[in-house]
This record gives sequence, structure tokens and C-alpha cells, in this order.
Amino acid sequence: MFKILIIFLSGAGLLACSSVNTISADSETTSITKEYEVSSKIDTIVQPYQEDLKTEMNEVIAQAEKDLVVGRPNGTLNNWATDVVLVSQTRNVRLSIPVMVLLNVGGLRNSINAGEVTIGDIFKVMPFDNEIVWAEMPIEALKDIEDYLKKSGGEPISGATMTSGALKLNSENPEAKTFIVITSDYLLNGGDKMNFFEKRVSEKSTGVLLRDAMISEAKSQGTLIWNDESRIKL
Repeated sequence: MFKILIIFLSGAGLLACSSVNTISADSETTSITKEYEVSSKIDTIVQPYQEDLKTEMNEVIAQAEKDLVVGRPNGTLNNWATDVVLVSQTRNVRLSIPVMVLLNVGGLRNSINAGEVTIGDIFKVMPFDNEIVWAEMPIEALKDIEDYLKKSGGEPISGATMTSGALKLNSENPEAKTFIVITSDYLLNGGDKMNFFEKRVSEKSTGVLLRDAMISEAKSQGTLIWNDESRIKL
């Protein structure tokens, strides 16, 4: 009786193992097949868009005679990017108070090499969907920005210069009690610890992405304006 029981249990065990192996194999085969089919369908749907995107990214919109590079405290790309924002935002605006542009070195993610400049190159510089915003600041906040630039070692600016650690607006108005800082929504909301924006008197959204402004101005310039002036001297 004992021998019969052992034989029965052994046989049951073999049947159980055989059953598990078969189910596992069928399950894996089905899963791989389904994943392949789904992946194939997605590739079929996405491919035309990928081709269109590649064509758009490779569109040549300007030329660069020299490399534009990011730097701290200064860089030729720093100057180009901030000048582009200042020009595009104030071209058709008459202001009664001083205005400057302030961006951040970390926001400019890539340099622009000499030669043909494509839309893809601008996307590499500014891959984020950051919007251009205006912040009206009390004149006293100029000192806060000055202190920040000293601490960070410099950021991209336009419409202002810093000499021997003193920040000065290019369009100074002794009677002005406020001034405008054109920046990104990311920085306005405290990005990179630019907490001085909490002192803003008012703000205005433009609905224009920094990247779109760069693309538009690059097309307008034809040959990117190269400027190597040292705007920040700590």
C-alpha cells in the first residue's frame, strides 16, 4: 500500500509540473505576440508623424558665422537669447519705465555651432515650453537681482549691465518707482530660487514661448547677431 501511494504521488507531481510548464509557455507566447502586434500598430501610426517632425526639425532658418556659447558670467548665446527676447517684446511697445531681460544659464541647454541653424538647433537650446512673461518690480528689487547675480556668478541679461558688482539699467529713469523684468514663467514662479520675483507689483503673460520667439527672430535676422560684450563684471 505504501509503495502504491508513493507511485501515485510521484505521478501526480509529474503531471502537475507538466501542466505548469505548458501553461507558462502558452502564456508567454501569447504575451509576446500581443506586445509585438501592439508595438507594430503604434509604429505604423507614429511613423508619418516622425517623418514630418524630422523634416520640420531639419528646416534651415538662419546662419551662424561663429559659435554661440553659453557661459557664466557671460556668453555669446546669453547675449543673443536675451537680446532676441528684448527686441521681440518691445519692438512695438512704448515704455515709460526701464526694462531689462533676465534668463538663467541653466535654461539654455545647448550652444549653437557656426554654420546652418535649424529649428532643431533652437529646440536643443530651449527644449522647455517656457512662456515669456513681464514682471513689474519695485525699483528697490534691483538690489535683490544684483545680489542674486553676485551669488550665482552671472545669468543672461539684456537691457542692463553690471560693473564692479553694481547692476545698472540701460534705460535708467531717476523718477521711475518701478521697472520691468521680462523673463520666463518658470523663473517668475521662483525657479532657480529667484525669490525676488515675489516682490512683483504686477505681471503679464504674453502667450509666447521663449523658443518660438527665438525661432521667429532667427528667421528675421538671417545671420544670427553675434555679440561678445561682457555685460556682467563681478
